[in-house]
Amino acid sequence: MRNASGRWDRGTPLDRQVFVVVDLETTGLDAERDRITEIAAVRLRGGDVLGEFATLVAPGVPVPAFITGLTGISDAMLTDAPPLNVVLPAFHEFARDAVLVAHNAPFDIGFLRAACAACGESWPHLVVVDTLELARALVSRGEVANYKLATLAGLFESPAPSTHRATADARATAHILRALIARLRRAGVHDLSGLLRCTGHPGEPQAV
Repeated sequence: MRNASGRWDRGTPLDRQVFVVVDLETTGLDAERDRITEIAAVRLRGGDVLGEFATLVAPGVPVPAFITGLTGISDAMLTDAPPLNVVLPAFHEFARDAVLVAHNAPFDIGFLRAACAACGESWPHLVVVDTLELARALVSRGEVANYKLATLAGLFESPAPSTHRATADARATAHILRALIARLRRAGVHDLSGLLRCTGHPGEPQAV
């Protein structure tokens, strides 16, 4: 939450903090060269889902065959999809005044920052939480073979397993976030500041 001066209140209790968990599908791995094809997000507070955002995005370039094989997203599916300059403002409105969450956040945030630049928009002042970093701090290697989204979704028995589609992966990440916050509470961490310390970002980050 933000305080009266507009700055993030890092003392916000975790059960009152609003999080927006985002996942993207893209045409590749390079945020400067490749394009977003799908954005999905889950907005939640205190473990309760407040809403969901999901849309395909017209990338303006062909989708490589191996990406279609991985995600199922094809050029034909994107024919009538809205362009990025329509989708991005709607997503920013959905994420307003929330802490942004992603698994392996540098990937998703890198693409979102590049999208802002491509659309002539400034990157909004957001606190970002990476569930990959948080899991590494809270889940022992004795519990998991790795910290991939699908592995953690299995560990925490997510009802929405990772499928390389943005909506399912955003839901799985939201489930993982709730499970990790439960571990934080058992460890005596009850506010946003404590969560950020666990991820190695105790300050007020603007971006990853």
